[in-house]
Amino acid sequence: MQIYKSTNKQIRAFTLIEMLVVISLIGILAALALVSFGGAQKQARDTTRKSDLKQYQTSIEGYASKNGGLYPVYATATTIPSSGGLCTSLNIGTCPLDPKNISPNLYKYISDASGTNYVFWGGLENKTPTVYWVICSNGKTGESASAPTTSTCPI
Repeated sequence: MQIYKSTNKQIRAFTLIEMLVVISLIGILAALALVSFGGAQKQARDTTRKSDLKQYQTSIEGYASKNGGLYPVYATATTIPSSGGLCTSLNIGTCPLDPKNISPNLYKYISDASGTNYVFWGGLENKTPTVYWVICSNGKTGESASAPTTSTCPI
């Protein structure tokens, strides 16, 4: 900090170099904060995905208890929600959507032709390459390196 003398008083001021150093330090700290914040956002969205899929599992188990232990039959993978799809079958007013609602994170459901087994899954954003969070009718829940293609539990 420089001190400039006037005829009868002193004026204190920062030099241009000091101001530029402070501004650059603030910029570097802000950039570091944004980078770490991005990872936290991805992790939060993944947690939301896991919670949403658990809600779907609870709904489908309730459906099965009212329908003789059988789950809705969707022999090919269907995206949740879809118009007139699984949410309508489960009588869910507002179906949870994936936080980003883009592939490969979209929620999917598949069952066998008899309605005795199912698999729910959605891609996790914080994993590279894409890993899928899977919930199966046999009670298993966890990560899978590939998206399920049948109602057989991949974990």
